[in-house]
Amino acid sequence: MKTHGMLTAIKRLGASDRASGLIMLGCALLGLMLANLPATADTFAFVAHTHVGIPATNIDLPIGHWAQDGLLTIFFLVVGLDLKQELTTGTLANPKAAAVPMLAAIGGMLVPPALFLLVAHVLHSMQPGGAAGGLGAIAQGWAIPTATDIAFSLAVLSLFAKALPGSIRAFLMTLATVDDLLGIIVIAVFFSHLNEWYWFAGLAVCAAVWALLVRMRRVPWLAVGLVGIAAWVMMFEAGVHPTLAGVLVGLLTPAIERHGELTPRAARYRDRLQPLSALVALPIFAMFATGVHFDAFTPALLVSPIVMGILIALVVGKPLGIMATSWICTHIARLDLPEGLRVRDLFPMSCACGIGFTVSFLIASLAYGDAVMVAESRIGILLASLLSAAISGGLLHRQSKRYERGLAQPESGASIR
Repeated sequence: MKTHGMLTAIKRLGASDRASGLIMLGCALLGLMLANLPATADTFAFVAHTHVGIPATNIDLPIGHWAQDGLLTIFFLVVGLDLKQELTTGTLANPKAAAVPMLAAIGGMLVPPALFLLVAHVLHSMQPGGAAGGLGAIAQGWAIPTATDIAFSLAVLSLFAKALPGSIRAFLMTLATVDDLLGIIVIAVFFSHLNEWYWFAGLAVCAAVWALLVRMRRVPWLAVGLVGIAAWVMMFEAGVHPTLAGVLVGLLTPAIERHGELTPRAARYRDRLQPLSALVALPIFAMFATGVHFDAFTPALLVSPIVMGILIALVVGKPLGIMATSWICTHIARLDLPEGLRVRDLFPMSCACGIGFTVSFLIASLAYGDAVMVAESRIGILLASLLSAAISGGLLHRQSKRYERGLAQPESGASIR
């Protein structure tokens, strides 16, 4: 009985946007502290760089990379299951109704890279000698500020916008889901180094077997797990980032009721995996992703082209792209927002989209090979995410208070009469 109650509590905690976002942020700050405090820095570095390999393969990665390439696959599996459900029966199943947030997600991914490149170019030209590798090397991080962290942005919304209509949360959910899908495409297209064809053939076989197994009346979970691991290995050997194996098998999971079931399997599996993703995979990934050691943490680091480029691209570029696209969609293309919403109502929510975090950290590690540039990019992501959270939190709180007053006015008027 006690075990059942504990499992229920863990499931509720994992399903809470607020709790999971705060836990992930706490682990990110913990990683930064552990990597830089004299008492813990050496031990943290030793653990992060200890190699663990898979027997009978050439896969041998440090523990820090296992957190990124292995544990993060759970997060991407949840994303894949969520995408499949949304595409089948959710908001993305009706493109016309979801047109504005879908297009706003595209606008929110196009503007930040342009701002990043512009700021990086200006600051690099002002600094004697510039950064290691030059402007060309810095520009490889153009995709870092394209991502929105759905867990953190929803956590900010749940903390500061309790009185706002559900249509704003639905808009953010649709936008962030499309953002995740586009981020997956960016990683697959721009950060993959394709290897021999037979690995892709093996991946196709794994995908077909997975699709067959998860459609059976009684799912053989041991076989499903082994096929999932094999798909991860095939994706790794094929030269595509292995976390995308999670997205692939998630999209192949049925999202309609089968065999007399009351709920679709994609939705049910997502709910079961969400606590593992939110409370284990993402916090550990965040801790190692921000666990960057700085020999000389100086003010000059904060004005580096990479740090400032990411900071401005996320904090300014994300809301600018979303708001501009939403205005064009509604005022020029004559598309409709949900009833009761105006474009200006979207601004506080759009600021929350500047919280990059999970996928931004992943893209940073793929974009840069130089350790210093990776460290600077991660500091830029962390600062931009914290600043975006603070700005959006303040704006959402004010917007929520105004909405509360607007609801209260008719009641007070009725009592006077």
